[in-house]
Amino acid sequence: MDLEQARGLWQPEPGWLNTATYGLPPEPAWTAVQEMLADWRGGRVSFEGWDESVGRTRAAFAGLIGVDPADVAVGAAASQLIAPVAVALPPGATVLVPEVEFTSNLFPWLVQQERGVRVRTVALAGLVDAIDADTDLVAFSLVQSADGTVAPYEKLVAAARAHDALVVVDATQACGWLPFDAGLADAVVVGAYKWLMAPRGVALAYLAPALRDRMRPDAANWYAGEDPAESYYGLPLRLAGDARRFDISPAWLNYVGAAPALELLAEIGLSAVHRHDVALANRFLAGLGRPPGDSAIVSVEAPNAQERLARAGIRAAVRAGRVRASFHLYTSVADVDRAVEALTD
Repeated sequence: MDLEQARGLWQPEPGWLNTATYGLPPEPAWTAVQEMLADWRGGRVSFEGWDESVGRTRAAFAGLIGVDPADVAVGAAASQLIAPVAVALPPGATVLVPEVEFTSNLFPWLVQQERGVRVRTVALAGLVDAIDADTDLVAFSLVQSADGTVAPYEKLVAAARAHDALVVVDATQACGWLPFDAGLADAVVVGAYKWLMAPRGVALAYLAPALRDRMRPDAANWYAGEDPAESYYGLPLRLAGDARRFDISPAWLNYVGAAPALELLAEIGLSAVHRHDVALANRFLAGLGRPPGDSAIVSVEAPNAQERLARAGIRAAVRAGRVRASFHLYTSVADVDRAVEALTD
């Protein structure tokens, strides 16, 4: 299915420019969730069919970011998947983080300070140069939530490798519109309810095998077993040999909605999504007299922005007078032009 055909699978109210807060489900995802709700209400099925959606989601995510499904763990939130990486750091380790990082990729490191882990923050623009021999791990968002800045991913990985530092990436604001090679990093975590358009409560992580060997699955549960169906009761401990040992028992409803959304993105192709989303963002910037950028998320100053957008029926995030607008598959040229008119009239 090409992008233009796929765009017919959404029927948003005009004016949604806020995927950086949450994404809108395509028709196959919405329908799958409604069918599950009906089956749940009537007690018509067992859970196994719902559980198949977890494997489908894992496989689709792995394909989107270019890794083996065996290296993908499933969870509920980005910070929950980062936590075992943080716990695995030795006392005295130094973590380098951008100073305006979303806290899901900051607080897990900060709570380790009582064990002697040191967290150092610098401006994102200076992050590459700040990586030095004392750096044990670099953690950053691939795309910054606050303003849509795209981090210099490959340069950061190269600098970290030059000093034998680990790399942990939060790709929540990138995965779904920005193609990238997750396998360059040691860990990549994604909250799937934004650009992947899944229900909230789905999170996924690429965990490199070498990193997993240093981690302990403290949230071990039946779903993390080598064979979950044989892991309901009793000894011995029998965890999966791959990234599934870090799975938590999934909220099936959310994964039933996630699988068709991620599979649709894979069918369209992230390169096509990237071109579409960034072109709309740049149309918005051009309408406001700003130079083009490289992100599907933009942040601009505009007086009385919240009131002007609300009057025009535009839903976007406004932070301290700055408009954070985000553009995805279901965004139309009319949405963009209406927002520009509201902010320039």
